[in-house]
Amino acid sequence: MARIHLYVAAACAVVLALAAPALAGDPDLLQDVCVADLASPIKLNGFPCKANITADDFFFTGLRNPGNTNNPAGSVVTAANVEKFPGVNTLGVSIARIDYAPGGQNPPHTHPRATEIIFVLEGTLEVGFITTANKLFTKTVNKGDVFVFPRGLVHFQQNRGHGPAAVVAAFNSQLQGTQAIAMTLFGATPPVSTDVLAKAFRIGNGEVDAIKAKFAPK
Repeated sequence: MARIHLYVAAACAVVLALAAPALAGDPDLLQDVCVADLASPIKLNGFPCKANITADDFFFTGLRNPGNTNNPAGSVVTAANVEKFPGVNTLGVSIARIDYAPGGQNPPHTHPRATEIIFVLEGTLEVGFITTANKLFTKTVNKGDVFVFPRGLVHFQQNRGHGPAAVVAAFNSQLQGTQAIAMTLFGATPPVSTDVLAKAFRIGNGEVDAIKAKFAPK
């Protein structure tokens, strides 16, 4: 009986070991390539494959130049995910360029479907993430440095230098999803009830309405 229990335990360990990679990112692909047909009316978990593909489907030029950081956050994310780069469909990877004006911030946010790793192209940034135990891990990073943000955890970047900054961010998902905390709560459509937010943040209804006005759709 003890030997049977040992075999069962070993089998469970193997199953868990094999399942772990599938939990880390997008599902495994079932063919060599599946370039996304973004015009297809079919709705599924991902995008259907288009019939005729070329080398251009696996090529993207959108990260060559800095993005426009003239906005309240002072930063801009230029994404090369499946919505802009159909060749990554089913491949479980995507990439982005993030540019920051002096003092610019990529506000606290989460990626529910991916871990993120950044490589600093230029500048000095304060970066950090917060665990579910509310512990902050933060670091000042400079040109050539790398930092990783675990999947699903709230994280941020802020330019602490006197000039512009930029990073390349990579994800283990073709479409990582992004929820900016402030926009999610104060700019939702339809809006989250004012009294819900007032109680959550322990502030008055008037203060909530004032914050909502700053995140109202333009």
